[in-house]
Amino acid sequence: MKIVTGKVRFSYVHVWEPASINGSDPKYSVSLIIPKSDTAALEKIKAAIEVAKKEGIARLGGNVPEDLKTPLKDGDIDMPDNEAYLNSYFINANSSMKPGIVDKDVQAITDQSKFYSGCYGRASITFYAYNVNGSKGIACGLQNLQKLSDGERIDGHSRPEEDFDAVQNAEEDFLN
Repeated sequence: MKIVTGKVRFSYVHVWEPASINGSDPKYSVSLIIPKSDTAALEKIKAAIEVAKKEGIARLGGNVPEDLKTPLKDGDIDMPDNEAYLNSYFINANSSMKPGIVDKDVQAITDQSKFYSGCYGRASITFYAYNVNGSKGIACGLQNLQKLSDGERIDGHSRPEEDFDAVQNAEEDFLN
């Protein structure tokens, strides 16, 4: 089942080139940070997870196990040392296919510096059941991304304006 999220914050952005996480096959991925206050979005996500459970009963072995893994995580519990995840839920979405990335006017974003960990937007995602090597759960597939606004970077990468002051005479500065 595909849904479009409300406004989320993007983190761990790997949408330009696929990346291997913990030795897995390289995939495109992003973490979607959803404020706990966005109850409408959370209800829509929970409902989509329930539909995926029902649709995936056969894949899950005919019933839904008690220890079924789900993609919706509590940032206060699962990421307590990461300030960006506090008072939020999050979902890690991934895909073997590159997602479409557009701006608020639905124009393609091709400049990689414009879409980064910390910006805000919406995502179209799907939920589906999996049963791999005895591990059963509901996964989140990444479809497309829409950037709505900039935000403070949360990838540890600083902007040049934060690192440097203007230099009047570069030669004099070098000699001092």
